[in-house]
Amino acid sequence: MKIAVKTLDGKEAGDITLDKDVFGAEVRDDVLQRVVNYQLAGRQAGTHKAKERHEIKGTGKKPFRQKGTGRARAGDLKRNIDRGGGVVHGPRVRSHAHSLPKKIRQMAMRCALSVKAANGQLIVIEDAKAKDHKTKPMAAAMQKLGVDSAVIVAGAEIDANFARGCANLPKIDVLPSQGANVYDILRRDTLILTKDAVAQLTERLKG
Repeated sequence: MKIAVKTLDGKEAGDITLDKDVFGAEVRDDVLQRVVNYQLAGRQAGTHKAKERHEIKGTGKKPFRQKGTGRARAGDLKRNIDRGGGVVHGPRVRSHAHSLPKKIRQMAMRCALSVKAANGQLIVIEDAKAKDHKTKPMAAAMQKLGVDSAVIVAGAEIDANFARGCANLPKIDVLPSQGANVYDILRRDTLILTKDAVAQLTERLKG
């Protein structure tokens, strides 16, 4: 499948042939959901914590005698039913990350790229380089490309001026080819790839 290549000024710069196995794959919503959940789980801090019974500060003395008071027996006042007592089955510090086969992750990337290509939300540009780090020229370039929410995959290395120019633009993300991922591609309306990024993603996901 062929797609037009544009410059940052929105002008035509030829065309490029996209690999149908990478950009024209069958879209599996279930696979996309699995990988998005996998990514978001890995990003969770997991630092939430509630004190359990053994962590409550206080005496371990028995508060009253075992029998004859008419009250329920108690060994201390750190129980969950006591005011200021410990929490039962509360959150603990832990990692929420889980494993997912590499083939599933690669399939999801192909699905994400194919979704954007099929919906006309894929733009290929010649390169992602800027003469200076100003935001105004980058905002104008995005306007010429007709996007206000996009993730830009800029190749193996990101041009420093280009990255700084886009840093203050809301809903515009800039990633290297190695950092391209399903969640960031799906969360923005448009996917913008450089010609180098197309070649690198194709090599990474082919077969």
